[in-house]
Amino acid sequence: MIYSEAFMDIIALKRAGHSIRFIARKLGIHRKTVKKHLEANAFPAYTRSVQKPSVLEPFHPIIKGFLDEDDYQATWILERIRKLGYAGSYRTLTGYVASIKEQKSQIAYTRFETEPGLQAQVDWGDFKVADAKGKTSTVYVFVMLLGFSRAMYVEFVEHCTLETFMDCHIRAFGHLGGVPAEVLYDNMKNVVIGRDKGKPRFNVEFFHFARHYGFTPRVCPPYSPWVKGKVERPMNYIRESFWRGYAYSSLSQANQDVLHWKLEVADQRIHGTHRQQVIARWEEEVPHLGELPPTDYDTSLKFYRKVYKDCLLSFNANRYYVPPEAVGKKVLLKVKGNQLRIYHDDTLLKQYQIPDQKGQTLGIPKAPVRLTPQQTPRYGRDKGKATRGLSTGSLYPEVYKRPLSEYERFAAGGA
Repeated sequence: MIYSEAFMDIIALKRAGHSIRFIARKLGIHRKTVKKHLEANAFPAYTRSVQKPSVLEPFHPIIKGFLDEDDYQATWILERIRKLGYAGSYRTLTGYVASIKEQKSQIAYTRFETEPGLQAQVDWGDFKVADAKGKTSTVYVFVMLLGFSRAMYVEFVEHCTLETFMDCHIRAFGHLGGVPAEVLYDNMKNVVIGRDKGKPRFNVEFFHFARHYGFTPRVCPPYSPWVKGKVERPMNYIRESFWRGYAYSSLSQANQDVLHWKLEVADQRIHGTHRQQVIARWEEEVPHLGELPPTDYDTSLKFYRKVYKDCLLSFNANRYYVPPEAVGKKVLLKVKGNQLRIYHDDTLLKQYQIPDQKGQTLGIPKAPVRLTPQQTPRYGRDKGKATRGLSTGSLYPEVYKRPLSEYERFAAGGA
């Protein structure tokens, strides 16, 4: 079994034209494993088993106390904890001692320049705005910067939601002319939802998004913003060159103005690192970027609702009519802006514009609809499962139990 990160590396290396033998040697895994995951073309599935506690775990506080006193060798520590009853191996001890020493050591990072099309860096920034009455609010800026050319995409938004985050990526890829091989992030919740033994646990929805566009997400070490310095410095450049003294009026106007500033100022400057005009390096980098997929990833928020015997379903304090053949079934609702689309499997049943008022009933036909016995729903123990529980890191705010094949079908591009 391999981690999802290794699967993304396999896909990236295969896309670069490398053979299965080269990929296996590069990643240190068997070539049959590489072939299996390439043929499956799906993220590896894991079954979590209950692990026994380590024999070293009772001695963790003692070992940390030793290392707080001095930089003792593992052999020195082994001799002392053996007298206290430790019966484990020397190798188990060295792994734990090395992890503690790594946390205590100061890591030095050297400047590096990326190859054309290899990497982009992404970051959020926040800007304070004041209205005519002096009331302040916050707008956020999304920045994606290509590592080789330093060409960037800038967009102001109202919220930093996962939906907005992925929409900004889609527009950034279109503006920059393609998709880089990898994108570097800090530990933002849109990308990383936690860590497991030091390894990042990626947001599942965003991982499928990255697979759809063919790039590998990379994450900086915690509390290490200098690793992502290429985009950290342009954030200050935007503040000083564009934002300082700017008269903010609306979000749409700000995005028009920042695009004009980017094309007329930022792209025309001679960059202080590579000493070339940014737009010239950008034109050199575009042919090395990956192609955009035929269709955009569906970033709609997704909900499941049950259609009752009156051919209506409820969503956000309104009721919507669907055709009789969907009665008694759970249907998928895709919400984007003020548009609501209702699907059963891959079939679009209805499309509505969400009203501003609550308590509305929309779409009821003038002629009465009679249900056949086959369309009359049966209610039993499964009633209410559509709104049971909440999902984490997904565009499915509400979920219910359903086959894994259905998850894969909807996750692959939001089809």
